[in-house]
Amino acid sequence: MNRLCSYSFLLAIAALAVAPAKAMQRAADSTVVTLYSNGYVYPKTGREGGYISRSGLTGWKSADSYTKTFFALAKGGKLNVSLSVKAAQAAKLKVTLGKESKQITIPASVDFVSIPAGSFTVKEPGYHFVEIRTADAKATQLPDITAVILKGEAAEGARANTSQYKSAPATHLSYPFPKDTLVEWFYNEISVPEDAQPLHAYYMVNGWSGGYFGIQINSPVERRVLFSVWSSYHTDNPKEIPADYRVKLLGKGKDVTVNDFGNEGSGGQSYWKFPWKAETTYKLLLHAKPSGDNTTYSAWFFDPATGKWKFMATWEKPKSGGKYLSGLYSFVENFGANGDDLFKARYNNQWIRTAGGKWIELTQARFSTTADDVKHPRFDIGSGTEKGWFYMFSGGFQQVGTTKKGDVINRPANGVPPAVDLDQLPKE
Repeated sequence: MNRLCSYSFLLAIAALAVAPAKAMQRAADSTVVTLYSNGYVYPKTGREGGYISRSGLTGWKSADSYTKTFFALAKGGKLNVSLSVKAAQAAKLKVTLGKESKQITIPASVDFVSIPAGSFTVKEPGYHFVEIRTADAKATQLPDITAVILKGEAAEGARANTSQYKSAPATHLSYPFPKDTLVEWFYNEISVPEDAQPLHAYYMVNGWSGGYFGIQINSPVERRVLFSVWSSYHTDNPKEIPADYRVKLLGKGKDVTVNDFGNEGSGGQSYWKFPWKAETTYKLLLHAKPSGDNTTYSAWFFDPATGKWKFMATWEKPKSGGKYLSGLYSFVENFGANGDDLFKARYNNQWIRTAGGKWIELTQARFSTTADDVKHPRFDIGSGTEKGWFYMFSGGFQQVGTTKKGDVINRPANGVPPAVDLDQLPKE
């Protein structure tokens, strides 16, 4: 979406009714931040709080519901806030920014109008939000809201999401290793912070150029360990894959579910429903064995509670070129629309084992992300090290990015290869 810098303030407001999908517009002295790309409804259960579409917030009926609209400020100072609203009947709203709250009256109108909500003081740059609630506990029909309009000193250089994506951007750490190394095994460890357990999180640990292996939060009551292998045939529809390109299951562990997957390339998927816990270190191990033009991939997951390795599955990938592992990486992904939640994972003790049996520790990682100034302008992303572990985060509107695409980070070497008896790993 394009940022409109040359239009007047009044034309920017009028444009909201015509093209509300434009998520942020800037006039000479104001910034319009639409709820479409930057607003979220709370609580997240039920529909009485309304829903946010390209037309903004509509269908708001519950006095217990409220919204937050997020944006990043480049500086502190005075911030004048207005709302673009349309009300079938007069209403009273409470508008809060930081610790300051204002109560405003919204007159009935048939078209969207701009209503001043007051002047606020912002002390620090970074992410902030405007919270909107009803000031009438008995209200049942509340205004439609398309945007929060920012003016004043603190609005200079304001930024917000201008895309259709409400999810948090994906972040990645790729692990370089010596050129021409034949990587047969990839070992990695993960720990998820207590405050980073939102729904629709995929904390991928052992990724490579042909698939990925990690842990997910799929519902309030279900978590999974997921291991997927892509077909060499490029399609998002697994039914289109020719028989001689289909990824074939050679074996799987107890209680592991297998099926096809699509919509992001296609291939074979295996998952195990497992209630993994935060602040717990899990170990993941990936194996590749080339044979002619094919490669078989196997994965194991170590649960410290049992002290045993869990066999996930073995998949054979035809027409792989008979390759070993390459393109090793991890990622943090939000596969829902809850980008207002924090997604964060820690990674440590990365090792590879060559086809010749040599263990090599990987202590360097390169950061990348799907956040983009045009395609997905989100700035709450970053990576680094803490207590000797790599980490990366995305979402939550808590912190403006600490790293940028291409930045390289290093962790201290542990120096001791994984204590894994590879010959005794379970096969079922």
